[in-house]
Amino acid sequence: MKPGKLKISFVILILVLGILLGTQIEKVFSEDRLQEGILKFGDVLSFTEKYYVDKVDTQKLVSAAINGMLNKLDPHSVYIPAKQIPGIEESFQGDFEGIGIEFQIINDTLTVVSPIAGGPSEKLGIQPGDKIVAINDSSAIGISDDQVRAKLRGKAGTKVDVAIVRYGVKDPINYEITRAKIPLYSVDAALMYNSNTGYISLTRFSETSYDEMSKALAKLKKEGMQQLILDLRGNPGGLLDQAVKVANLFIDGGKKIVYTKGRRSEFDEEYDATQPAPYKDLPLIILVNKGSASASEIVSGAMQDWDRALIVGETTFGKGLVQRQFTLPDNSALRLTIARYYTPSGRLIQRSYKGLKNWSEYYADAGKNNEPAGNNLEHTAEKDTALPKFKTADGRTVYGGGGITPDYIIPSAELNEFTINLLKKNLFYQFILNYLDTNKKRIQNEFGNDLNKFDMEFSFNKNELQNFINFAGAKGVKFVEKDYAKDKEYIADRLKAEIARTFWSNVGWYKVMLNDDNQFQKAVTLFGEAKDLAKLK
Repeated sequence: MKPGKLKISFVILILVLGILLGTQIEKVFSEDRLQEGILKFGDVLSFTEKYYVDKVDTQKLVSAAINGMLNKLDPHSVYIPAKQIPGIEESFQGDFEGIGIEFQIINDTLTVVSPIAGGPSEKLGIQPGDKIVAINDSSAIGISDDQVRAKLRGKAGTKVDVAIVRYGVKDPINYEITRAKIPLYSVDAALMYNSNTGYISLTRFSETSYDEMSKALAKLKKEGMQQLILDLRGNPGGLLDQAVKVANLFIDGGKKIVYTKGRRSEFDEEYDATQPAPYKDLPLIILVNKGSASASEIVSGAMQDWDRALIVGETTFGKGLVQRQFTLPDNSALRLTIARYYTPSGRLIQRSYKGLKNWSEYYADAGKNNEPAGNNLEHTAEKDTALPKFKTADGRTVYGGGGITPDYIIPSAELNEFTINLLKKNLFYQFILNYLDTNKKRIQNEFGNDLNKFDMEFSFNKNELQNFINFAGAKGVKFVEKDYAKDKEYIADRLKAEIARTFWSNVGWYKVMLNDDNQFQKAVTLFGEAKDLAKLK
């Protein structure tokens, strides 16, 4: 070998050895620092347990230390105590085991708001407004929400005895209820608002969301749906695979829905629509607000990037961090951010959390205030921001790094203090419980099972509304005439919706409340823009 070539080979060898040695040294030093930190924490905990002036709970100190450490990372990396794990898992699984009721504690009394459809309570004939006064021969008066769950939930097939007081029935009614698996629905309601407009409220993304959406869409299609409003307002997110599947109902196979990027390449993933979209030609409007986060933003962001749906409402929460849950030896868990979500165009969904004093400030700052209402198809509302620009499939400019800003901005209507106080004290429901004691049979005789007739024809007279004002006054809510004048229509609709929910469950509630929903009412008028955007006839 010639001397020049030998010299070059030697230099290359030295460079390769240097790189390898450098990576190993970095690894050693990194591991040394980690080990040093672990030893230091162990020493502090040990000294505290041995010498602190008062006796200490070391488990509480460890939990506090973990929370303090995670607090230095991001708002969504969290420690979950073991006792909270079952409730969190339940919210994603789509079911729980119990007797199947929605309930509220009214004046220290456990009151049935609604039996869950298909559950054991509904099958036995338990009704909205029933008061559970005893559970297994023990009084239920003064019971707390947690105690209700502890006493009424249990393994499917086990039994629980309850005593119920029902208006118009002299003596308590005794039921033996066999617990069962109760579905937790993510589709809160699916209904036809008018002859051609379907409405679906999707409240979270759980294991059953895609199946529920598929059934709801098929049902509405049979009922004449020609266009759809999908309501993701207040939907905090959930399972990523369900968000991708729901988007695939409207976005055709092969198109990218979302992708993730992390510090470690193993967390880089791309999620595409894999099936032909059965509703790719359905005119679609999606409602969002500050409470729409994570999976909701994945769906609305993909629809916006592909110009598939018109996004209406307020800028979303801006949660674009991916967490993975690691189970710890005591069955508690670490939910750690491992990557970030990006929309098909490359937009980062996550808004900035740098420089904030604490995470409560981050949550309080969700969405954007004082957004200019109206047409934002060209996204001029974000034009003067420092947010990075991206292009949709048809070349519209959209912006990243701050949630999903709508194509049509409609701020939610604000209620006055008088109405807010009525809501805080749960007085709408309480009043309707009393109202139905004397008017339930009349309403049943007049409207039967006809929700549309009830929606169009039922109204409260002046005396009935005055009775509600008097009822509220007796409960400590002072009447404010100017507030009442502004919110009178909402107050009347809210009372009416409580009645509708008693007879027609959530569908009745939404059917009435949508009449007073300014964002929904504007959305209904925007299907022309939605069709043009998606290039539909």
